[in-house]
Amino acid sequence: MTQRTIAVFFGGRSPEHDVSVVSALQVMSALDRSQYEVIPVYLATDGRWWTGDQLMQRENYLPDDEMFGTLTQVTLDMTASGRPSLVAVSTGLFTRAGLAQALSKGAGRTEFDVAVPCFHGLVGEDGQVQGMFETARVPYTGMRTLASAVLMDKVATKRVLADTGIPLLDYREIKRPAEGLLVPVGELETLVGDLKGPWCIKPSHLGSSIGVAKVETLDELADVLPTIFQYDTSAILEPFVENMVEYNVAVSKMSGPVTTSAIERPKRTEELLDFKEKYLSGGGEKKSGGGAKTPGQSSEGMLSLTRELNPNIAELDSDIRRWAGQAFEQVGGTGAPRIDFIGNEETGQLWLNEVNPCPGSFGYFLWEAAAEPLLFSEMLDKLIGEALSEHARQRLPHDPTPTDARLFSRR
Repeated sequence: MTQRTIAVFFGGRSPEHDVSVVSALQVMSALDRSQYEVIPVYLATDGRWWTGDQLMQRENYLPDDEMFGTLTQVTLDMTASGRPSLVAVSTGLFTRAGLAQALSKGAGRTEFDVAVPCFHGLVGEDGQVQGMFETARVPYTGMRTLASAVLMDKVATKRVLADTGIPLLDYREIKRPAEGLLVPVGELETLVGDLKGPWCIKPSHLGSSIGVAKVETLDELADVLPTIFQYDTSAILEPFVENMVEYNVAVSKMSGPVTTSAIERPKRTEELLDFKEKYLSGGGEKKSGGGAKTPGQSSEGMLSLTRELNPNIAELDSDIRRWAGQAFEQVGGTGAPRIDFIGNEETGQLWLNEVNPCPGSFGYFLWEAAAEPLLFSEMLDKLIGEALSEHARQRLPHDPTPTDARLFSRR
């Protein structure tokens, strides 16, 4: 079988840049090299794109100036003709050692078959990169442009799912001021209205628990917002859920019918699962394999987040799976998003919390523990197959202007 060339895109100008790097390293490790040639495409925090085999090694992150000197700066060919291509940026980089290795297919250009975006958060997971791929006619894995944009916006997600019957917490949106980062307490009092505290406040467009806080007064809310507004243009305020428990499940139709993964119940030691606990907690337990071909091997899935997989929640299991499937289909789902629910463990109440179009580590550990286990490498095969099918389904003629709508002659 002819090898396909897979370009893995990651990094980016997002507060979740480092998490994206970890996910990409796991993806590149899991891709079966007998089937795929892998090209890393690293988007640095300054917006420049780089490629080179050194980017497949964790010890090279984050690259310093010396490392960048061995890489090749590239951009995406946007002409939408022929196979997708990366093109070397003409800034004298053609003389660099990395060029012959990274772009060896001639004239500073390398072609690939499918893009695998591994972005988390703004400028990558939110539809911007997906729109670029569609403009350039690049097959890509994951959710489409519209679904990515809607689901990365927690307020838009609430609005889109409002009529589905899926339980959702009440909310208020607080937008970043046109000037500065401070919102007066009097203005907050009007915005909050009759939404009783204590509240949970978080950025509208970020994940990984970045910027999430519990606040009990309007003064505390005013103090927290400037930090959120450094990274996001709006915040979403919801009632704080007492006795909070979280359940996460991934959903996909990459194998045909809509299917859900194992359910996970993250373990926590604090009231809110913050970024450091989510990504840097250890616990000394063995986790399922980070790109390994067999389940059960030690790995860094979600950087060793402690979790309970397939908890005994018989009374909630069917609801979680049904609501996850509904949310997925409501936006014409593709890829394998993770849908997060929160509940009050004492009362049994449950609400859909948010949707992650591209979850950390691609949520592979959830599929490895599913009723019909799917290894990470197999999952990536299916996502790549879905990307090619979606691309073929949406293909337009070379000249998409109907004959009767042509105002200029074709030569």
